[in-house]
Amino acid sequence: MSDCGEGKMKVLAFEDGYDIESLLVSGSVDMAKIDFLQHWNSNDFLNVIKQFSPEILLLDHFMPPTKGYDLLVALNDAVKRKEIKRPNKIIAMSSDKRANNKMLSIGADEGIIKFDLASLGVWP
Repeated sequence: MSDCGEGKMKVLAFEDGYDIESLLVSGSVDMAKIDFLQHWNSNDFLNVIKQFSPEILLLDHFMPPTKGYDLLVALNDAVKRKEIKRPNKIIAMSSDKRANNKMLSIGADEGIIKFDLASLGVWP
C-alpha cells in the first residue's frame, strides 16, 4: 500500500480506448482503496508519471501519440538517469498477447489482456 495520506494504492493507466476503472469495478476490485487516474492519451507522459508517482502503472501498447512500448523505453531511460522514480509494478495491458510480450522483454513486470485486469493479484 501507498504512503499516501489516505492509505490508498496509487494506480495510473495510459489507455485510449477503454474505461479501465469500469473494467476493474466490473471485476469486483474495491476502488475505494485505490487512488486511480486514467490518461486517454500519452501526451507529456513522463511529467504525468512524475507528478502522480504511481505504485502501479498500466500501459496500453497501442496508445497515441506515444505507444506504450516507446513510453516504457523512455521511462526506463529516465529512471536510469534518476530523473524519475520507477513505479513498483509496470503492467503491460493489450488485447494482443504479442504486444504484451514485447513490453515484458523491455522491463514490464507483468503482461495481461486488458479485459482480465481485475484478475491480477495486485489489487487491495
